[in-house]
Amino acid sequence: MRISYVLAASLVLGCYVPVSFAADASGASVEISSPPNGAKISPKGDVNIDYAVSLGKKGDHTHLYLDSDEAVTLRGLKGTHALGTLSPGQHEICIKVVNKAHTPIGAQKCINVSIEPTT
Repeated sequence: MRISYVLAASLVLGCYVPVSFAADASGASVEISSPPNGAKISPKGDVNIDYAVSLGKKGDHTHLYLDSDEAVTLRGLKGTHALGTLSPGQHEICIKVVNKAHTPIGAQKCINVSIEPTT
């Protein structure tokens, strides 16, 4: 019976400790508050990205990607960035936290928007 308690406690602590370390290791996060994922946008209007970033321990700055191509380096941790007008169709917009070597560290947020064709 005593061995069962020791095994159960070891299992609980063994599962708990790595999760705790994983949460503390990075601390980086990215939020895109506008436009919402799946937004349908007029082709005549500018696309503005409202974002907030926490760099965590390993991050240095952020990169904004449009359709897998790096569009710009974002130095601010919170703000709005204007992408201008986009061509009709589906577009993926991502913000990734990167280190000083410009390598993504894992924290990112991507949204998809649809630019509606003019009729």
